[in-house]
Amino acid sequence: MLNFVKGAIIGIALVIPGLSGSIFAVVVGLYDRLLNAVNHFRDDPKKNMRFLTPIGLGAVIGILLSTKAVLVVTTRWPLPSYGFFIGLVLGIGPFIYRKLTTKKFSWWYLLLVVFGFVAIYGLAKLGGTDPENLIAIKRLTSVSDAGVMAFAGVFAVSLMAIPGISGSVMLMVIDQYGTVYNAVGQLGDAARAAASGNWPAFQAAMGSVALLLPFMIGAAAGLIAVAKLMAYLLAHFEAQVYYAVCGIVLAAVVILIEAGIAPYWPATGHLGAIAIVVISLVIGVLATIFLDKPDADEKK
Repeated sequence: MLNFVKGAIIGIALVIPGLSGSIFAVVVGLYDRLLNAVNHFRDDPKKNMRFLTPIGLGAVIGILLSTKAVLVVTTRWPLPSYGFFIGLVLGIGPFIYRKLTTKKFSWWYLLLVVFGFVAIYGLAKLGGTDPENLIAIKRLTSVSDAGVMAFAGVFAVSLMAIPGISGSVMLMVIDQYGTVYNAVGQLGDAARAAASGNWPAFQAAMGSVALLLPFMIGAAAGLIAVAKLMAYLLAHFEAQVYYAVCGIVLAAVVILIEAGIAPYWPATGHLGAIAIVVISLVIGVLATIFLDKPDADEKK
């Protein structure tokens, strides 16, 4: 059950521009184990499937439930919601510290921190101002559309497998964020149309939903490829990777402040706003610390 909840959190993070599903996989203590399960799936298919299934189901449910809801919440209550997200990210501190202490400190590692910050902050800025409103492809009508969506899956998900990189932002970079999440949102419309027997509306919705098939095929290919690369880096350069993750975490905090705190900061009543952000931030940190606990499967 805990892995299902962790998967749902990862799914929610995938939806929100600027948040990284992979960094939240690190936050909830699943990243290394996910890489291992993907890379060595054939070694023990039953065990790996038992581990991956609740996480995958949770991620799907998180995406479906939050595609519209999370964006509404962050719009209506930006200070507490983004304060909570920042707390979730900052709560990764103890976990990263444990990783950094596996290797003796060297001053050049600070360059990795700077590189991680610049890379993620720069990529976030490539997304433009409001690209989430753009629906570049409304329905699957050609092989060309399928090719574009497969490339979007490879591009976004392969980069997203690197801790800290936001898949949503990567989709914005190639102007496909609105396309993908519109297609996800159409799943609910298709289900309601089928339940009511409105088959023309069902067919219209499924034209958009069909875009998700080539996207998922590309996503699977990208994930498998980068999972092997990240597994190699973590096996041979774990501390160095997490020094870069330090910069990535700092960039994520700055991005979240710029996106959800600064634009909505009140002209008056600063003490109340500070209290709201601090309380929600503390709750986020505590949530991360709780979710970082190993589950029963990991203890065996």
